[in-house]
Amino acid sequence: MSGTEPASGTVRCEHCLREVPLSAALKAEIDGSVKYFCCHGCLGVYELVHGASLDAFYEQRCQWLPGAPSFEKTDPHAFGSTIVKTADGCRIDLQLSGIRCASCVWLIEKYLSKQDGVHSVRVNYATNRAAIHWNPEATGLDAILDTLHSLGYTARPVRSGGTTESLAREKQELLLRFGTAGFFSMQLMLIVAALYAGFFQGIGTEYRLAFQLISWALATPVVLYSGYPFLAGALRSIRSLNPNMDLLVALGSLSAYLYSIAMIPLGGEVFFDTSAMIVTFILLGRFLEAGSRLKAGNAIVALAGLQPQEAVLAKENGERRTVSLDQVPPGSIIEIIPGAKIPLDATVIGGEAEINESMLTGESLPVMKRSGSNIFAGTVNGNGRLLARVSGSPGETLLAGIIRTVEEAQSRRAPVQQLADRVAGYFVPAILLIALLTFLYRMNFGGQSSVSALMNAVSVLVIACPCALGLATPLAILVGSTAAGKEGVLIKGGDIFETVSKTTLVAFDKTGTITRGKPSITDIVDFGTTPDLLRYAASLESASEHPAGKAIATGWIGELLPVEAFRAFPGQGVSGTLQHETWLAGSTAFMLQNQVAITPEQQAQSQKIEDEGKTVVMLARGTRPAGMIGLIDEIRDDLPELLSALRRRGMKIMMLTGDNPGVASRIAARCGITDLQAGLSPAGKASVIEKLKAAGETVMMVGDGINDAPALAAADTGVTLGSATGIALESAGVAVLTDRLLLVDTLIEHSKRCFSVIRQNLAWAFLYNLAAVPLAVSGMLHPIVAAMLMASSSLIVVGNSLRLQKTRT
Repeated sequence: MSGTEPASGTVRCEHCLREVPLSAALKAEIDGSVKYFCCHGCLGVYELVHGASLDAFYEQRCQWLPGAPSFEKTDPHAFGSTIVKTADGCRIDLQLSGIRCASCVWLIEKYLSKQDGVHSVRVNYATNRAAIHWNPEATGLDAILDTLHSLGYTARPVRSGGTTESLAREKQELLLRFGTAGFFSMQLMLIVAALYAGFFQGIGTEYRLAFQLISWALATPVVLYSGYPFLAGALRSIRSLNPNMDLLVALGSLSAYLYSIAMIPLGGEVFFDTSAMIVTFILLGRFLEAGSRLKAGNAIVALAGLQPQEAVLAKENGERRTVSLDQVPPGSIIEIIPGAKIPLDATVIGGEAEINESMLTGESLPVMKRSGSNIFAGTVNGNGRLLARVSGSPGETLLAGIIRTVEEAQSRRAPVQQLADRVAGYFVPAILLIALLTFLYRMNFGGQSSVSALMNAVSVLVIACPCALGLATPLAILVGSTAAGKEGVLIKGGDIFETVSKTTLVAFDKTGTITRGKPSITDIVDFGTTPDLLRYAASLESASEHPAGKAIATGWIGELLPVEAFRAFPGQGVSGTLQHETWLAGSTAFMLQNQVAITPEQQAQSQKIEDEGKTVVMLARGTRPAGMIGLIDEIRDDLPELLSALRRRGMKIMMLTGDNPGVASRIAARCGITDLQAGLSPAGKASVIEKLKAAGETVMMVGDGINDAPALAAADTGVTLGSATGIALESAGVAVLTDRLLLVDTLIEHSKRCFSVIRQNLAWAFLYNLAAVPLAVSGMLHPIVAAMLMASSSLIVVGNSLRLQKTRT
């Protein structure tokens, strides 16, 4: 658009393309060129885009309906409950209005990414949703919203189930287009049958022309309305110089359609049925594909509907008030009555109840919750009244994290899918060239008419549509990861799912992973310096997250002493001030690091307890040893079965622990694990894993997601269990939502099955094209038969992928 004045006295706005009277238009000189705009808003947007050197937006946009953009401002407070804090900033999902084409996506991502403090921006064109990750110290959400507003886009909080709604709309639209195509194609085939009969038996010219015109009328809505997605996709692929399968379908259908129109006045044969049936069969395949994706995605995305939208606030004066979730700040006290769904993640402070957590974990048996227990949004209170303290906003619940992770997983591509995409990128231009050469050869050297040559070329275009190739990987990953999710295994992305299938070595943390993570006190040794040693130990460990610390804290029944200056040293111990004295609790090595003088007799007592397979926690008052506590943690019941399953798969097994070598070796011996490294810090575990990877191993680390975070991040696949799932969503690629260790093998099984199916799908897609394309080139396939075969190949891939929905027996 140059903004020049047409004879009619109107101009088009340089930004939104709306026609405005010249007398009312804003005139601006930009880089020596006169531009016209309908309003100051469009002028401002144009200057922003131009100033950011993103003028390519105006060249790339397509399907742009003229009209002023939205300049409605949004209140940043409306998004408060949807902001999620991450390790390096904040993240939010937004629903955007005003997106008109794929170029809008390009503009938003490019422009926002240039803003200070914005780490990443991803916009989904299909759902008009944006995922933005930023540093709150460098920029604020209000600045991001203002930037979107200045570009002409309005942001709103994301509604639950948006992805499912988008898939449902897509399926509904495809049903309407396919229904239209099917109806007109059936009528068309009746008319074409008369034309074919007339071709062999003779037909009057006037009847022949009437039937051809009727065929034209019936084929037109099929090609132009039902086939519009293919035509629009083909146009976009030409403009972007990125030919795709839509281009093949559009060329195949349009060539038969336009050729038939040209033959009507010339008295030749028409092939409107070919153009219509190509569209109809391919729409059928896409409709079934959309239904499969919707069915696969519903299983986990439907979790969004499980979170209530209201909570009962409990006041200290006994007042109860029902409010919306955005009015419940962290730290508030809420009441959950029997039979009610829990609205937010919280910690029980009063009452007892059995909670049904099957929607998160897949476990049908209820879990008893009492004071100090964590409860999760969306689970159901079975039989008791609870008072609980809210631990986070609606956007920070475990349920919200699961939904967010599932949506991320659907957008993350596995390496094998990237390979298929690259192949498809070369495949489409190659097929276009083959179709052209087929037409030219048949015309000039094959002794065929232009009609036969064109039909051969159209058959090549249609038979080679890489629909099966495009479906082979993403649908299998979606169905496979969803099936794993139903069993309580949450996978963050297709890339992680593929890595799991290549695992050669599985490394386990000890405490809380190989063992139950719920040790009990067996020995209390007082060195005679402190009465009520357990009280001091329990007070110091009351703020600890380590299972041993929790066991000591719960071992004292009575009043605890206040703790000041508490510090935790992961994998080593804790320190704090009790009654104006510094206290230490932890391993012997931790004591020596802090200049605690342990006598040989005390060391011998510690060794004796460790020889019994117990863990020893040393206690010190300043630099003087005060005593020690022995604890024992039982091995998980399902560990032997898991280790046997892993060994049958030929995988190596290793234990990595921060515990002392004596205890670790005894636990390893009981488990049958021969390869172990003990006395490791969290960083030490990560270092061991890096060395294993450098040696060629594909490592899976299974831990609790707290002290093991560095190791989980360093491993090819990090897996966390049970109560650590909140952290697992950030630090690991896979979260097992229950304490069932055997689900690690279930994860590997699903991954191997999934990628076995993917290999079958890709093999079928490639072999199908290798066999079918030569047949089409040779003239042995009519375009209608080619369309049927192409649709059938896609359905075979869909059916093969859906087999993954069946869980293991």
